[in-house]
Formats: sequence, structure tokens, C-alpha cells
Amino acid sequence: MELVRETVLRRRMVEEQIRRRGIRDERVLSVMEEVPRHLFVPKEIRHLAYADEPLAIGEGQTISQPYIVAEMTAALRLSGTEKVLEIGTGSGYQTAILARLCREVVTIERLPSLSADAQRRLVAMAVGNVAYVVGDGSLGSPGHAPFDRILSAAASPAVPAPWLSQVAEGGIIVLPMGGRHEQELTRVTRVEGRTVTEVLGGCRFVPLVGMFGFQN
Repeated sequence: MELVRETVLRRRMVEEQIRRRGIRDERVLSVMEEVPRHLFVPKEIRHLAYADEPLAIGEGQTISQPYIVAEMTAALRLSGTEKVLEIGTGSGYQTAILARLCREVVTIERLPSLSADAQRRLVAMAVGNVAYVVGDGSLGSPGHAPFDRILSAAASPAVPAPWLSQVAEGGIIVLPMGGRHEQELTRVTRVEGRTVTEVLGGCRFVPLVGMFGFQN
């Protein structure tokens, strides 16, 4: 009975919170109907898993609002062949979405406990095309570069220089950019050695803590 209930809640989440707000990428919509979001939030707030809001997951971090996850994922324009760098593993929910939509995900988390918990969840779900890194996400992951796409779940005052050097020609970076408390969701595309920047809308994310982000 619970499985049926969660399936209904996911379909309602996608229809009412995402599709009706203008997300049209059918691959993204389909995957968000499939991934069990309730398994990525603490048990005591699992009843809120499909609510239209971000939720606390511990360590001062959050799982993003479903619409924001969909918007950021769609902004990457994934075809299925890409290698994606994710900054901020968090609960692993966004990681699970990406893993179903691209060839490979490298995900970085600065908090070891969150990284370990996310890995356990994803392994239990048989998600195998993910590499886990614990460290400063603002540095990217030079050992795994180049990347076709970079997605950040933490806000930075500017695009960290290491990301620009690690994204491939024609690649896309999607990140919240601005101050500690309010940012603009931004898409940066690398074109012939230069970058083209688009602002997608206002947002609020936890800060990217690191050498090329915010200092603690």
C-alpha cells in the first residue's frame, strides 16, 4: 500500500510542481517520477518528501525543492552520453537523477558523513555509474576531468576557475551564483574558448565552502 501511495505522490509532484511550471524535458520528468525521493530524506520528515519545498538532511545541508532539481537538471541539456561533475552530493537525490540521464557522474561532497550515507543509498538502489569524492568541491576533480557538464548544488560568488578549466569545449556549467543568502541560477556554456552566461532565475542555496567559494 505504501509503495502505491509514494508512486501517486511522485506523479502528483511531477505534474503539479514541475510540468505545470514549464519544465518540458520529458526525460527529466520521467526520471523524477521514478526515483523514490522519500528514501533520501530523514525518516522523521519522510511524510514531507514530496512537498514543494527544500528539506533539511542534517549537517546544515538540504535536499532541494523538487522543481529546482528539475530546473537545474533540464538546464544541463543532457542527451545520455555525458560525463557530469556534481558539486555537493548531499543526500544523493540529485545524483540519482543525474545517473539515470547521463553516462557517468562524479560527485563531490565536503562532508564525509553525507557522502557515505549517499553512497549507501545509491548502492542499495543499484546505481553503479557514480564515482564518489570527498573534498573541496570548488576545486572540481582534476583527476576525473574533462567533464561535459558541471552542476553545483551550492552557491558561489563566481564560477570557480578550476571548473572552467575542467569543462570540455561546448560544455555547460549550471550553478547558483551570487551572495551567501540570495543568488541567481546561472548557466555558463563554454564556446570556442569563451563563456556565454544566461540567468535562469532567482534561487537560494547553501554556500559553496572552499578555496574558490565562500570562506567559512
